[in-house]
Amino acid sequence: MTRPAPPETPRPARLKATFLEKVWGSTALEPWFPKPENKIGEVWFTAEQQLPVLVKFLFTSDKLSVQVHPDGPQGKTEMWHILRAEPGAKIALGFREPLSRERLRDAARSGEIERLLHWFPVSAGETYFTPARTVHAIGGGIALCEIQQFSDVTYRLYDYGRGRELHLDHALAVSHLEPYDPRAEATEGLLVACDYFTTSLIRVRGRSELPGRAGQFVVVIGGKGHVAGESARAGDAWFAESGSVPVEGELELLVAHN
Repeated sequence: MTRPAPPETPRPARLKATFLEKVWGSTALEPWFPKPENKIGEVWFTAEQQLPVLVKFLFTSDKLSVQVHPDGPQGKTEMWHILRAEPGAKIALGFREPLSRERLRDAARSGEIERLLHWFPVSAGETYFTPARTVHAIGGGIALCEIQQFSDVTYRLYDYGRGRELHLDHALAVSHLEPYDPRAEATEGLLVACDYFTTSLIRVRGRSELPGRAGQFVVVIGGKGHVAGESARAGDAWFAESGSVPVEGELELLVAHN
């Protein structure tokens, strides 16, 4: 009796880049994407099916709002890998000193919150981990790759007078009020491991094969070559449901799975 052949492993799928205009965005998207006519703030990598995590690039020419995300399955824990940073560029995560909720509310209304945040100067190659409930902001002059829970629930505390809706009650209910050090060691290998995703930085020189993992993302952040037999350059991304992923060339990759 002939045994049925085992099912074929699905080929890794190249993800679609979706460009989103933002008031704080930039036209300086090179070398990852062509220069656009309008300011692009986010580039989401999407597929026909729901993906287990969301991978996107951010490009900033101005500060994002001071914001926070809730926790849990519908929350948003995220990490940022800095791709490019202009001199003086910085991000904020957590506060310089512990705060009460009343002080945070007053500071958000007056704008003092910007001074109370802990700002970190950033450079290309650094990685920052941002758990849900951490109050944060991203400054101008930065390009980064963000890997996050697939949720976009955001509560704004302060928006520099740009007139967008704030969500003080929701934000105050979930915000951590203590200082926080978000820096992760950005060496080749493991960058971040949490309940929602694990991300590694891998440099390819020649031919290699990424070990098979369920739900694996391969994001090209530098170089060029081939991924899963397809031409690859900075700004490309793939999702592999299972099985190993052959890679070839001179590539710098962020590889993530949940």
